Amino acid sequence: MIDQNLAISNADPNSVVPVLAFTALDRHRHPLPGVQVRTVFGSDSGRLVVPHGWGYDILRFSGSGEHQVYDVRVTVTHLTIAKIRANLHAVSTQTLDAAGRAVSKFSRFAAVRVTNTDDFAVSARVAYLVYDQPAKGETQQAISVTPIGALVRVPARGTAIVKVTGDATRAVARYSDGPAVSVKAYNSQ
Repeated sequence: MIDQNLAISNADPNSVVPVLAFTALDRHRHPLPGVQVRTVFGSDSGRLVVPHGWGYDILRFSGSGEHQVYDVRVTVTHLTIAKIRANLHAVSTQTLDAAGRAVSKFSRFAAVRVTNTDDFAVSARVAYLVYDQPAKGETQQAISVTPIGALVRVPARGTAIVKVTGDATRAVARYSDGPAVSVKAYNSQ
């Protein structure tokens, strides 16, 4: 089970860009000083745009005790209004082969179609995630996160195609046909 999702609440009527800091905690809520916490979508570096209401990010843990993390303490270190509005409905992804046909995210794919169902344009980034296969009772971690393409503008009620190139091509070739991969799109600027 992937349980490193971080729900981010936004009471501001505008979309916002947070910069968050994290402290990993054990079952007794004590800090785990050997564990580094990073994010997949960039809420720790100002890359994630969070819409009014809520958004989410995926946490990554590394270091001594990474599988002992039970919770995290979150501190907002900076917050700005986003330059572009975030989706009301999450953008979706579909992996495509070289001919543009839909294929499984577990296969080798050449592009990703990003779909926006909202009535306004958004900006998004796409990431290819690979998860470990932990022992029973341990948390599943994202062990590899590779950006696919750059920031892409997705038109209102439309789609955008993001080509798989460079590091993303190598990651897809290495991990395709594996048991635990994911392709995620997220609001960004």
